[in-house]
Amino acid sequence: MRGSKRLENADEQRQDSVEDCAPLSAGLYFAATPIGTAADITLRVLDTLRRADILVAEDTRVLRRLMEIHSVPLAGRPLISYHDRNGPEARPKILRLLAEGKSVVYASDAGTPLVADPGFRLAEEAREAGATIVSLPGPSAVLVALLASGLPTDAFAFCGFPPPKSGKRRKWLAHWRSTPGTLLFFESPRRLAETLADMGAALGDRPAAVMRELTKRFEETRRGMLLELAETYAAMEPPKGEAVIAVGPAPANLDQAGPQEIDHALEELMRLESLKDAVRTVAEQTGAPRKLVYDRAIALRAQMAEAEAQNDDGEPEEK
Repeated sequence: MRGSKRLENADEQRQDSVEDCAPLSAGLYFAATPIGTAADITLRVLDTLRRADILVAEDTRVLRRLMEIHSVPLAGRPLISYHDRNGPEARPKILRLLAEGKSVVYASDAGTPLVADPGFRLAEEAREAGATIVSLPGPSAVLVALLASGLPTDAFAFCGFPPPKSGKRRKWLAHWRSTPGTLLFFESPRRLAETLADMGAALGDRPAAVMRELTKRFEETRRGMLLELAETYAAMEPPKGEAVIAVGPAPANLDQAGPQEIDHALEELMRLESLKDAVRTVAEQTGAPRKLVYDRAIALRAQMAEAEAQNDDGEPEEK
């Protein structure tokens, strides 16, 4: 009797082993990978990496190293590079493999694919072609940073990377000014000081946090007001490691802005865009009547033109 039971258990274990090694169903699998600590990968992602027919990675060296750490053999399977630069050439090849019934797993360098990641266009075209799309949850720098920031978590918005140039950056940031909830941005460490200063100017001086090297050995979080943090990073060498900036929610009275707040917002935007666009943006941000904002914009434009003319008249003649 006992021998029969042991044989049944052995048969079940062999069946489980066969199923574990069985090929995946055809489709495109997006696998979230660690943003720093290799142990953060999920068992489901490791299983998918073992069983997929085709492996695709933003950087094949990074994925190969991750698989080596977790003893996942490549076993002669194709490992295809897919990133922003080679996307137009690589996508048709990947789509053909999906059409042939292959299971394809895509992994970005770190974190959740499609979030500030070149995989979005691949997912879009695969879906249009009728392929099955499977999302494998896991690490996300956005959520890790939100929890580490100490800022409200009940509502938040991921805003991506700000534009690299200050003028365009301030204009872009102004559109997030009245967005409810905590705002999260990715940024290059070498632009931290400039971006934090522009955030203070465009969003108002709010509580914020800058996080670097998340989940890694030298993880760091600095908290303070935006302009205070801007001064801190301006006084030091640009730090290393990817950075996430979290900015506190808009003040509760932002939609009740007074004349000074409206004028300040208009002055900032009128240097960057047309009067019409500036009026529309400030009216949306403050909740003030568009006619009132337009009248203020006309008055400010006249004042700015007068001040510019006076400056021109006061300049000494060139000799």
